[in-house]
Amino acid sequence: MIRLENVSYTYPFQNQKALESVSFELRPGEAVLFTGLSGCGKSTLVRIINGLTPHYYKGELTGKVFVNKIDNASREIHEIAGDVGTLFQDPEHQFFALNVDDELAFAHECRGVDPSEISATVLKMVKRFSLKKVIQSRIFDLSEGEKQKVALASIISLKPKVIILDEPSANLDPEATEELALILAELKQEEIAIVIVDHRLYWLSRLIDKVYVLKDGRIAESGPYSILKEDAIRTKYGLRKTKIASSKIKLPDALETKKPGFKVDDMSFSYNRNGQALFENVSLRLPFGEVIAIVGGNGVGKTTLAKLLTGLLKMSSGNIFLDHRIIPPKTLLKKSSIVLQNMDHQLYMKTVCAELDVAARFLFKSEREKIAKELLHNFSLDELAARHPQSLSGGQKQRLVIACGLIKNPDILILDEPTSGLDGMNMKTMSKMMKEFAGQGKCVLVITHDLELIAEACSYQIRLPLRRFSGSQFTVHG
Repeated sequence: MIRLENVSYTYPFQNQKALESVSFELRPGEAVLFTGLSGCGKSTLVRIINGLTPHYYKGELTGKVFVNKIDNASREIHEIAGDVGTLFQDPEHQFFALNVDDELAFAHECRGVDPSEISATVLKMVKRFSLKKVIQSRIFDLSEGEKQKVALASIISLKPKVIILDEPSANLDPEATEELALILAELKQEEIAIVIVDHRLYWLSRLIDKVYVLKDGRIAESGPYSILKEDAIRTKYGLRKTKIASSKIKLPDALETKKPGFKVDDMSFSYNRNGQALFENVSLRLPFGEVIAIVGGNGVGKTTLAKLLTGLLKMSSGNIFLDHRIIPPKTLLKKSSIVLQNMDHQLYMKTVCAELDVAARFLFKSEREKIAKELLHNFSLDELAARHPQSLSGGQKQRLVIACGLIKNPDILILDEPTSGLDGMNMKTMSKMMKEFAGQGKCVLVITHDLELIAEACSYQIRLPLRRFSGSQFTVHG
């Protein structure tokens, strides 16, 4: 179904090869995993299989790429897309419609399918992906996890022979991740070939037929899923853990702490004036010196809460206090930094260095340059300082926007899924950074589904939808 023969690729204006001498074969009904450190060539491999490279990204490609026994070099992108469906790490890049129902129908309408058949297909996808509650919603009102489910449903509705998923678990809660694994297992039974690029490994044990570990654009290790259970392999290549349980580590509820910090009093908020309140008369305490996990299923309001706490959204009622004084939204914006899940919305300069420079524009130049240099080193971005931010991998972009949030030295730092595109090594770097920053007397909130990160870094939690509870327990095993 897919065959790569000694494939190497170099991006335009770059000297170093992004992929070198890569060969592998994937048959119908098989699933393979590509993993490795951020920037090792995984996303480039995706682009080579689906034809974006070199048809769109240009550059120099050597070797042969066959999909459905046809050489990609002999076909246009739209022809390759008839066989290959791709779920990108950021699903917003592949939407064409404004509403969920229109998006699910769009590609079929472009192909001239009978309306009654389109309706039947849409209903089937709604049921398969549990999209009933959002089918009439605007796409850009959905959570990132919900957007991902809509994008995958659109792809599967077209019945491709190959499906590529780039970091598919990054934005999903544990329940939705398990649901995704079951759906992919069904697709394997339908003889669909599956390529998965992911850092999170625990959900793939029953799904993957073969694993390829990439390093510096080459296949460094390959074998059955069981090779990932070897501590030596995971340590050598900076990989995530392979098993997650939930019985030992208990996180106390931040709502019940008496520690000093920011206080939220009687907060209410609704997106629509006459609509149902997402938050109603909510009171919170956000202690200084702690890393607090904001957890809950997709679409329960985690990102909305973050925007309210940083002044990006205005409360319908309620106030935020510091030292018994009300903090107005404009002041709150100055005291806080928020790193959103969609990195592209926060990167707009021409170089990595320029992004940090503009984020710290209120500092003296000498101080700005010193702190920027330290952050570039701490986040392994030194050699990328002159690169255009949009040329970076997803994990590299993520580390950059977090560095931009830190350089402001805020009192409240909120990170929305900060490890969604990060390998094991950089996840631990992120955990260390959050704990050190909180140790400076700051308040660090992390919106996350990443159980490894919760176990590694967090000392308190706030669970949405908000209610009083005894706490949750998480344990992560190797």
